[in-house]
This record gives sequence, structure tokens and C-alpha cells, in this order.
Amino acid sequence: MTTAVTLKGYTQANISPAPKQTKLIAITGATIHIGNGSIVENGTILFNGGKIISVAAGGQAPQDDVLVINANGKHVYPGFISPNTNLGLAEFESVKATLDYSEIGNMNPHIRSIVAYNTDSKVPATLRSNGILMAQITPEGGTIAGSSSVVQLDAWNWEDAAIKIDDAMHVTWPVIPRSRGFGRAPVVSAEILQERRQLAINELEQIFSEAKGYADLTKPAAVNPRLAAMKHLFDGSQRLFITADSQKDIVAAVNFAKKYKLTPVIIGGDEAYLIMDFLKENNVSVIVKQPHALPNSTDDDVNMPYKNAAVLANAGVTVVVSIEGYWQQRNLPFMAGTVSAWGLDKEKALSTITLNTAKVLGISKTAGSLEAGKDATLFISSGDALDMKTNHVEKAFIQGRDINLDNLHKQLDKKFSEKYGMKAAN
Repeated sequence: MTTAVTLKGYTQANISPAPKQTKLIAITGATIHIGNGSIVENGTILFNGGKIISVAAGGQAPQDDVLVINANGKHVYPGFISPNTNLGLAEFESVKATLDYSEIGNMNPHIRSIVAYNTDSKVPATLRSNGILMAQITPEGGTIAGSSSVVQLDAWNWEDAAIKIDDAMHVTWPVIPRSRGFGRAPVVSAEILQERRQLAINELEQIFSEAKGYADLTKPAAVNPRLAAMKHLFDGSQRLFITADSQKDIVAAVNFAKKYKLTPVIIGGDEAYLIMDFLKENNVSVIVKQPHALPNSTDDDVNMPYKNAAVLANAGVTVVVSIEGYWQQRNLPFMAGTVSAWGLDKEKALSTITLNTAKVLGISKTAGSLEAGKDATLFISSGDALDMKTNHVEKAFIQGRDINLDNLHKQLDKKFSEKYGMKAAN
């Protein structure tokens, strides 16, 4: 006699992307956080075919052929968006063969991160469980690292994942390296370091000038892949992201972009709070570093990393919150929670990882907030999604698809909780 055994749970390899939405879904009774700074209490959100139909307070779900999800006492949020990350381009930091986020050379505008994006990585599934459903996959290294792309985090391959391909070109503004520590003599003189910095800026100026001229040609006599890759910077379909921290470097970077009639997005911006009027005058958005960091210099307010985003946002600068690397991206919503605790309205803090991010990445027509006509990329949490203690994502949808929230972390928790007779977390 044989006994049938029902297997519970999944292995990472069997967590398949969800099928397309085929039925009208209504989430009722929830506190709906729109993402644009407003809230709908006891609301109902309807979506079908991957698109939001309506968001209303106290709305009634249709009676016929609809899947109703009762979310009384719970919260609905737009899917969080992780900017400027090498997610899917790296798997194990100690294994070089799994790292594919940078290339040899200093000027690599032709590099496209999207073709290296690994949808089979085990990391994205861990982000989805905290509400992060989209990401800007970004190359690193050199002065010009190449083009990033925006993806959704439940796909078979990079073509399926892509939301916006080649959304931005990434530049790191040349700087003089910081001192290597107390009591250590500099390897080279300050004059030589300054000369190297200026040479790097001159090289950047040259390639941008050549790319602008190349873009103006109707039919170039010879194809230049590096210059051709920069063409969309000048026709407005691609944005320029520049990493810069000091006020001097930020001003220089913005003025450099203006020479080519470009409006840059600044990444980092440690000292952006010192030049807020300049940033507003030039309509420059800032992707600030994670708040859980050390001050930029020994003279800075020790709490400035916590306050930076709030100071900028309250002054009228469009602010996006980021977090470095790939493996800790799951903590992004808690960085926004820290921003809220240090001076920014809670719903505006939410916007720093939803609608503001969508605007900066050029996808705000379809993502970033819960509004009719946009993608139904959202999730339900039983608690405050910006609070590490209470965030508990119970259900998530990407473009209307009911995605699997299992991941390797949950599997390991279950495995060893059962081994030692403990209750596994959901």
C-alpha cells in the first residue's frame, strides 16, 4: 500500500513567474496609500488586465465574476522601486564569475546592463517580500559606466522583465581621492591628483562633444558604437545620471550637463542641502544615499545622513531614496521610514521610493502610484510597510499578476525552524 504525500513549499528554481491576470480583482476595506502623498481610508481598488480601473473610498466591488480580497485593517501600497542598483548583475560578492556589473575601461557608454540582467538570481525574490517590485538595473565603474534599464521583478528573462530599456546613462563625476587615513603619507601629491582629475574631466568633455556632433549627423560616414550609444541623451529619450557628493562637484556636474542642454539627476548628493536653491533653479532631482551612513566629513552634523532627504524634499527638491549594492536592497522601505522619522511627512517619504522614483526614471505614466490607468503593481501589508517591525507583505501583484512571495530566506527559515522545533515566520 502506498501513501500519497503532498509537498508543501517551493524550491527557488520552482518559483515561476506568475501568469497574466485573467479575472477582475477587487481589494476592499484597505487603507490605500496612493503614493502621491494622499491616502484613501476604507478604500476599494479595482484592476483587470494588469491595469488599475479605479481607486475609491468605500467603493463597492462588482457582484459578477470578480475576485474580492478583503483587506480590512490592512494597507495597500504601490510597488516600491529600487533605483541605482546592480541587482541581477551580481550573485556572490566573493565569486568573481557571478559579478557582471562593470567593464574594463573608463569610458563605456555602449555598455547596456539589461542584457546581463539575470532573472534567475535568488536575490530579487527576497526583495518582493518587502514590497520592492521594480528596480533600475545599473552598471558601475569608470567615468561613463553605460546605460541602466528599469525592470519588474517577476520575469522569465530580461525581455519579459523590461519596463524601460536604456532609461539613463550613468556618469561618475571625476574627483580627487580622499585621504587614505590618519598618519599615512599621500601616495602622490595634491597637484598630481588635481591634474589627473582635470584630465578625466577633459576626457569627459571630449567624448560628450563628439557624441553630440555624432548625434547631429543624419547618416554618419562611419559607425561608432560608443558615440551611437549616447545618441538618445540628446534627443531626450534618455536621461543623464551623474554621481557627485560635494557641493563643488554637484555644481560642476550640473553646469557640465547644461552645456549640452541636459538636465541631470544627481546620485549621492551628500552636500546637496548646501545648494538647494541652485538645484531648484535647474530642476535637478537627487537620488540620496541610504540614510544609515556616516557623515560626509568630520565637520558635518552627525545626523545629516538621516536628515538629508527631508531637508531637500521640504525645500522643494524632488528626492529619491536609494540603498547601495544588491543584497540589502530589501531594506529600502526602511530607509524611507528613517527619512520619515527625521523630518519628512510619512506619505511624502513613501513617495521617495514610489512616485518620485517613477518620475526620475521616466515611468510615472504607468508606475509609482495607485491611479486609474496605471499598472496594477501593488501589494497588501498587514502593517506599516516602512516599519521594519510591522511590515508584513501578504500578497503582491505585478502588472496584475498574483506573484509568488516565496524565497530562499523563507525556505531556510522554515527548514531550520522545523529542525529545531521552532515556529517559522510567515
